[in-house]
Amino acid sequence: MNGEEALRWRAEWRPLALLAALFIALYFLPLSNPRFTQGLVQGIHLAKWYAREHVLLCLVPAFFIAGAISVFISDAAVMRYLGRNANKVLAYGVAAVSGSLLAVCSCTVLPLFAGIHRRGAGLGPATAFLYSGPAINVLAITLTASVLGWQMGLARALGAVLFAVVIGLAMAFIFRREGATAGEEMKLPPPTTARPLWKSALFFAILTAILVFATWGRPENTDGVAFLIFRAKWWLTAAAALALSLVLVEWLELERWRVGAGALATVIAALVLPRHPQVAFAVGAVALSLLLAGGGGEARGWLDESWGFAKQILPLLFIGVLVAGFFLGRPGHEGVVPAAWVASAVGGNSLVANLFASVAGALMYFATLTEVPIVQGLMANGMGQGPALALLLAGPALSLPNMLVIASVMGWKKTSVYVALVVIMATLSGLLYGNFVV
Repeated sequence: MNGEEALRWRAEWRPLALLAALFIALYFLPLSNPRFTQGLVQGIHLAKWYAREHVLLCLVPAFFIAGAISVFISDAAVMRYLGRNANKVLAYGVAAVSGSLLAVCSCTVLPLFAGIHRRGAGLGPATAFLYSGPAINVLAITLTASVLGWQMGLARALGAVLFAVVIGLAMAFIFRREGATAGEEMKLPPPTTARPLWKSALFFAILTAILVFATWGRPENTDGVAFLIFRAKWWLTAAAALALSLVLVEWLELERWRVGAGALATVIAALVLPRHPQVAFAVGAVALSLLLAGGGGEARGWLDESWGFAKQILPLLFIGVLVAGFFLGRPGHEGVVPAAWVASAVGGNSLVANLFASVAGALMYFATLTEVPIVQGLMANGMGQGPALALLLAGPALSLPNMLVIASVMGWKKTSVYVALVVIMATLSGLLYGNFVV
């Protein structure tokens, strides 16, 4: 075999191996096994539920926010506030409490993390934000306190803030020799922008308001402010969308009649289908995409960056959701792994029980607020207090889909260290809580 033939064979053996593996997997597919087919069904159910409940209202706004970060925030500005040489108290303080403003899950936070990471944020603040986004959720912590007790709610809140800072600092220290050097950061030009800072801040506040209000869940307590916001969530979302329309006209200089036509189409959809506000939301998202596509300049760049994040993240998320549903099922339904195995493995407060709870939580997918009733059910079946806290600290921040996307952003080496840090800290926190607090 000459050199040219050897190179040709090396280029072709991988597709051949993949086809052979696919053939063997299909040939021996155990469809007669009820547990296997149940796992397949649950994987598809979970993917369907995820598509209906999270892609439109959670991920689409998150993609637009991530794209806006890439276009409207300069590298120098990110370096100044979140870079390696930024003020540590400011950088980690902002990253660690950012989740209190976002009611997002472990997958919705990914486009936002990818956006600030791509713009040059330091690895430490970026990973602190990655953890805090889904972990420090005011609604989730409040629900935890009301359902599982104030001690568990307080422990989760303090643990999540501490985790974000410690994990960020640990990631920055472990990979301190990688990334831009201080000298390279000093060479960056000073931040330049065509609009004042308050305009940029207001613009991102409007985008964040759309994400937060559209995904605002129904609280258990019907007497508080959270329930009033829930009742008015679509009116608040519409108000934020109207503000965005004004921004498109005044600051991005899109044609008034085009913006007006998109707004009118959204209003008509809301009036025709008042019981299905998601339809109007979808019409608004499509209208915004068409407006940005025809705008040019910053507007077109915003759309291109948002679409780039969607192409990178969505396929991995759906694959991960299918796999997670196949093995672990969905709330109230088992996958290939029996729920009784999980419940029996997290009883008591041993190191093994806490580690198992952390690993299981890291692999499972939890939508925002769903982790609390799941833990409540597990505790009713014998789950210990320590493992419960370990799952609450590891589960919302990680999932199998989440890991796949993180790896595509910062590589498997950093992702493995990040996941290991979360699992280890959740395990130790659960062990400490179970032994000395409860």
